[in-house]
Amino acid sequence: MSIDLSLLGSKFGKYRTQLQESLLDVASSTGIDVARLAQIEGGKAEPTGDEVLILADHYRCDFKFFISNEQVAPFEQIETLYRAHGSDFSKADRRAVQDFLYLCETEDFLMRELDRAPGSFAFLPSGKYFKGHAEGAAIRLRSAMGHADNAVPRDVYAEFRSVGVHVFRRKLGNSNISGLLIAHPVAGNCALVNYSEDIYRQRFSAAHEMAHAIFDADQGASVSFDQPEGADLVEVRANRFASCYLMPPAFLSKLPDPHGWSDSDAITWANKLRVNCSALAIALREAKLVNQATYARISRLRVPREDKVDPELPQSLNIAQRKRKEELLERGLSDHYVALCFEAHSSGVISQGRLAEALLCSQVELLELATLYGRKLNGH
Repeated sequence: MSIDLSLLGSKFGKYRTQLQESLLDVASSTGIDVARLAQIEGGKAEPTGDEVLILADHYRCDFKFFISNEQVAPFEQIETLYRAHGSDFSKADRRAVQDFLYLCETEDFLMRELDRAPGSFAFLPSGKYFKGHAEGAAIRLRSAMGHADNAVPRDVYAEFRSVGVHVFRRKLGNSNISGLLIAHPVAGNCALVNYSEDIYRQRFSAAHEMAHAIFDADQGASVSFDQPEGADLVEVRANRFASCYLMPPAFLSKLPDPHGWSDSDAITWANKLRVNCSALAIALREAKLVNQATYARISRLRVPREDKVDPELPQSLNIAQRKRKEELLERGLSDHYVALCFEAHSSGVISQGRLAEALLCSQVELLELATLYGRKLNGH
């Protein structure tokens, strides 16, 4: 099959534009001369096989997207996202989003190769009461996860992954962006949670993006903000789902009367539910369990940072291990994903070189990661 050089070049050019990179930026990263890149993007030169692979790696995209006329990358979804919210994403954030999509696609590939098909969850809403949609879906998903009314979800990331959503936490520079939901044409629903946010806010954001996966995946891509403008019913529904999933009204109704809580009591209940006090106050108000004065008082309280629990940073880690894993989570490398990559390598599914690529690291760093996770590399 002959390659349409004009189409191929435009794909490279559009990806570079999405990432706000110059030809010099790409040349510096790939080692391909600026003039050569310009010829390729202009459809005036056919890239070698190695050049296609190098550029595909730079753009964190399956090389087949560039040489095929078939849509196998979430380019259009991202283009729509940036068209609507481009000013909210810095150059570094755009690279972070591209890395995130690469991790989702790699995770999907490895799970299929290892025969690790996840479960699924579907909820068909009826009527036009968006908060009712959220409440019903939360009840159904909690039931599917085996949660009793008084159960607090411990690891929401693992729970949402178990029903087929690729969940990654990744540091973004824009602290007002809470998360993204992108319907990847290959990997399916992909949720990015901003790791720059408070630990408990990240939990809420993950549940918020899960709601978008349930109700809004057909939109292709969406961005959620910590402080959204206006009263968007889609965002209201996602927030209501997150609240009901993490703090079910049936559980809140059995709590001691919040009007009698001391500040310490409110902080203790928020920490037991693994939410921030502001989220708890809103949930109590929605359940009509507090007056305005009590709502305002609880909202102003803060759970001490050192008391908050992150399920992907267990207390068993020593200080050095915790710091290193925090750095990896900033890049999107969760324990779940890292373990999957090492298992694929030990099973012969991917080579050591491909393992390093999947973990976004060099061969030297790969050895350090293997030690940190107690893994062995084939031949070592």
